[in-house]
Formats: sequence, structure tokens, C-alpha cells
Amino acid sequence: MSDILLGPDAIEWLGVTYRTILSTGASGGVMSIVDSVSPPGSGPPRHIHEDADETFVLLTGDCEFWLEGERSVRGPGQTMFVPKGREHTFRVVSDLPSRHLVILSPGGLETFFEEMAAGQYRIPEDMPAIEESARRYHLTLTGPPLNVQ
Repeated sequence: MSDILLGPDAIEWLGVTYRTILSTGASGGVMSIVDSVSPPGSGPPRHIHEDADETFVLLTGDCEFWLEGERSVRGPGQTMFVPKGREHTFRVVSDLPSRHLVILSPGGLETFFEEMAAGQYRIPEDMPAIEESARRYHLTLTGPPLNVQ
């Protein structure tokens, strides 16, 4: 279903569908924008973007965000801003998938998603390979997703 929403050039990793709508190259390195559809209950491990600010623009579904211990919920039409260097994650808490735009400034993370999709890396089984790739994108994984206790 997500590929129907995002088109034939969308990629999938761990049940999440991604489509780059503004690449880092197209913006001269200033930013990247990825259109993403995440299923209910999904979310990434806690992490830090060492060199990039991240903004989420929610289009559908509700997400619980965790930013350095503070929790908040955002829904359609709302945004969440995460300054660089701050530990964070999110989890889809609605019964519907969350479609959201992920805007990074400066850009570059879209290539990380492409690498993960190409290798179909699994969490936690392939964490050493995921962490190695993440380091190349100034991304530090710091803990489990919100749905893991």
C-alpha cells in the first residue's frame, strides 16, 4: 500500500516506506526531504544526528516523540523539530500508518535509508552493520525503539 502512496521509486526497510522528494544534491547540500510511511507501532531506535537538525511534518496518523526524556504526541498538520545533537526517537501510536515528511538540514540521511533498504538490515540482528553505516552519516544510535522495554 505504501508504494501506491509514494510511487514506484519508493524503497522499503523494516516495514517503513521512503521516497526522497528533495535530495541533498538537488538542494546544494542545504537539506533533504524524505516522504515516509511508517506502520502502527513502528519507530526507530533512539539516536542523535550529530550534524543535522530534523523536522517532522505529520500528514497522517499520530506519533509519540521522545526528545531527551520528554514525550509529546503529534498528529496530522503538526510538526516536531529536533535540534542537532539531541537524543530522540518516535513511535506511531495511531491505528493508521503515519505518513510524514522528514526534513534534515543539512541533508544526507536519505542515502542511509537507501543503504539500509538495499541490505535489508534487521534490528537487532544486524546492529553492527547498521551502526557502521550510521557513523558515516553522523548518526549515533543510543538505545532501543520506544516499543522495546
